[in-house]
Amino acid sequence: MSPVIPSSAHFPVFPGNREIRFSEKPVPEPGPGQLLLKINANALCGSERSQFFRGTEVTPGHEAAGTVVKSGAATRTAVGTNGVVFLMDFCGTCRSCRSGYTNQCLNKRGDMGFNRDGGYGPYELVNEQIFFPVDADLVPAETTLLLDIMGTGGHAIERSQQMRPDISSLLILGSGPIGLGVLGMAKLILGSNLPVFVTDIVPFRLELAEKLGGVSINARNQKIDSSLNAHGLTDVDIAIDTTGKQAARQEAIKLISKRGSLICVGHGESVDLDVTQDLITPERGVIGSEYFRYNELPANLERLRRNLPFLRQIITHRFGVKDIQKAFELFFQGETGKVIIEQ
Repeated sequence: MSPVIPSSAHFPVFPGNREIRFSEKPVPEPGPGQLLLKINANALCGSERSQFFRGTEVTPGHEAAGTVVKSGAATRTAVGTNGVVFLMDFCGTCRSCRSGYTNQCLNKRGDMGFNRDGGYGPYELVNEQIFFPVDADLVPAETTLLLDIMGTGGHAIERSQQMRPDISSLLILGSGPIGLGVLGMAKLILGSNLPVFVTDIVPFRLELAEKLGGVSINARNQKIDSSLNAHGLTDVDIAIDTTGKQAARQEAIKLISKRGSLICVGHGESVDLDVTQDLITPERGVIGSEYFRYNELPANLERLRRNLPFLRQIITHRFGVKDIQKAFELFFQGETGKVIIEQ
C-alpha cells in the first residue's frame, strides 16, 4: 500500500540572524528519474553556519537519511526503500563521473541543502543516482554517519595514503565532527594502534577524541610539538586540517616529516609556503580533499555494520525537528559531537 503524501507540509525556514521558523510549503512531485523521500533524520554540519546566521532561500540539510515514498518515471528504486542522500547532484556522464570521481563532476547540477532543498524538511526531492539504498535494519540517524563523518573522513585518509603509503603517525587539526570522522576512519583504515594526535580548544570534543582512540592536544594551552615529543616523535607523516584556519595549517607545515603531506579538508583560509624549503627539498605535498566519491559508500556501509558501536560515539545529541532551533544553538556553541535532527 502506497503511503499517503500530503499536498503541503511544514518546512523549516532559515531567514538569518540565528532564527529558524516553520512555513507551509508544497510537497514536490517527482519527475522522470527522481525520487521523493520522507526524511527520517538529518545531521547538522558546521558548513551550515552561514545559513543559520545569514539566512538562505532553500531548505538546508545535506546529511539526510530517508525513505522513498514516491518515484518518477524511469526509476528503479522501489517505494519503501531506505537510504541516504549524496550531497552533490552529479551528472553521471562527464569524464570525472565516468571514472568514478563524482565529487569532481564537471557538470554538477547542484548541492543538496545549499542550492537545492535539503533534508531538514519532512520531504526531499532527489535525482535517483544520488540516493544510496541502505537496509532497513539500520537506524536512520546512524546511517547519516555514512555521509560527512565516514565519507569525508575516509576520503581524507585515502588521499593521505595516495601521498604516503607508509603512514606511521597522523595529526588532525580540529576535533569538530569532521575531525572526529577523520579520526574514526583513520583507526578503521590505518589500524587502531596508529598514533593519531588531535587538536582543539573545546574540552568536550577533546574528551570525545580520546574515547575514539586519539591523543588529545588542547591548543589553548598545549604546544603540538611538545605533545609529539612526549610520545617520542618530532614530526608526523600526515597532517589533516579540518579547521580551515591558516594558523593551524602553518603550524602543521612545520611538523610534517620528509615525504609527508598536509591534507586540507576544511574550507576557509589560506596557507603560505616557501616552495623550496617546505615542498621541494623535503618532498612534501599540500593537497585538497573534497567530500568523497559516491562509489566509496558500499565499503563504508560494511565498515559501519562492523563498527557501529565505535562510530556511533560521534553522535552525541538527537533532537526532534520541532527543536531544531535549540539544536542549532547548541551545536554552534561547540559542546557537541554530531547532532541529529529526527523527523
